[in-house]
Amino acid sequence: MTRIFPPYAYGDGPRTGCWWDETVDAIEHPQLLDSIKCDVVIVGGGFTGLSAAYSLARAGASVVVLEAEHVGWGASGRNGGFCCLGGGMAPDAVLDHRYGRAGRGAWRSTEAAAVHYVSDLAETLGLDLQLHSDGETCLAHSEKTMRAFEAEADRIQENYGVTAEVLGASDLAAAGMSGPFFGALSVPIGFGLNPARLVRGLRDAAISAGARIFDQSAVTEISGNQVRTSQGQVAAERIIIATNGYSNEDIPAWMAAKYMPAQSTVLVTRPISPEERDRAGWTTDRMVYDSRNLLHYFRVLPDGRFLFGMRGGLMSAPAVEARARARVERDFRLMFPDWADVAVTHSWSGMVCLARNMVPFIGPLPGQPHILAGFAYHGNGVAMGTYAGKMLADLALGQTPDLYPQAVRDAARAFPLGTWRRAAMWPIYGALHLQDRWS
Repeated sequence: MTRIFPPYAYGDGPRTGCWWDETVDAIEHPQLLDSIKCDVVIVGGGFTGLSAAYSLARAGASVVVLEAEHVGWGASGRNGGFCCLGGGMAPDAVLDHRYGRAGRGAWRSTEAAAVHYVSDLAETLGLDLQLHSDGETCLAHSEKTMRAFEAEADRIQENYGVTAEVLGASDLAAAGMSGPFFGALSVPIGFGLNPARLVRGLRDAAISAGARIFDQSAVTEISGNQVRTSQGQVAAERIIIATNGYSNEDIPAWMAAKYMPAQSTVLVTRPISPEERDRAGWTTDRMVYDSRNLLHYFRVLPDGRFLFGMRGGLMSAPAVEARARARVERDFRLMFPDWADVAVTHSWSGMVCLARNMVPFIGPLPGQPHILAGFAYHGNGVAMGTYAGKMLADLALGQTPDLYPQAVRDAARAFPLGTWRRAAMWPIYGALHLQDRWS
């Protein structure tokens, strides 16, 4: 196996201190120790893999899920729990140039459908995901961004058919979002949830439908229709790769340089009392992020704890992890000075996944139609990753998904420099940091 980060990134170090692990009971699955057969084998036990397993097994297919650690160990079990619009970073102008306005509309419809799909799943499966927040709000970190919000609201109306609310700086206190911000743009699509409970719900539903799940079963090779681990192998008609930012360069070889992992760091505080929230002027329960390129994202959890995360990070080592956690706590204290005495009880990091063409890839690999993959959700994989699993299941069954825009069908382009591609991102991230600071 070849990966582009040091081994530390793929160990338990970055995951240590993850709050979500304390909200669900640990469940272990057996390791694959035999040679078995099935209709579809899925590599990866996160949102995409488990969602695909559920849809496939419910349709009558025999399904095996191979997870290198345990289900939800990767980004699916350690994100901020924002189920919202997103999945790509390509702006409208780029989408229009590539696919035309109709193609852009198809992609935007898919973004919204992904959010609704998670909501429908929660209702259908009876999942208690600790849902909250009617939509999502972006806070302007600069006057320049605030001036662009009116045009952004028009874009949201065109793309998603909903009315976004623009708030000026003087309106924020009344909305319960006091702070060093220049205004806000609120979109009535999306909600917050407990990602560990979504993982657990998808896992339970997949198993109830007949899927078999194996932990500690890292795939070491894919050869034709054979998927091998260190202790066993699976022969299957279809193979689904659902490893996202934790992918390998050579499993299968087509994946090399097609994805770019980047770290995101999160903290959770002790429960903050209503009085403390009133004092800070932060009484909203909405999901919120700021308008920086390397953005902050934050929300009050249902039990009163405060979750605060930050994008950005292309290195991984114990010292680097410590600095990242210190930095996200520093930014939290700067943004919410009234909570200077609020203890941070949990902190961890995980990897999001970027694509060179700034949209996910969901479909069969070129020249290898029996292998399908879904990856590169650009930090918004709660909704899009789960929906991608459904789309991949449809494709594995020989069906065309209800929504399958050209944007996700086009083969992912390789990043330059191959396994050294992180080096190309350092100056880009440096420029983004400066732009965030001075814009």
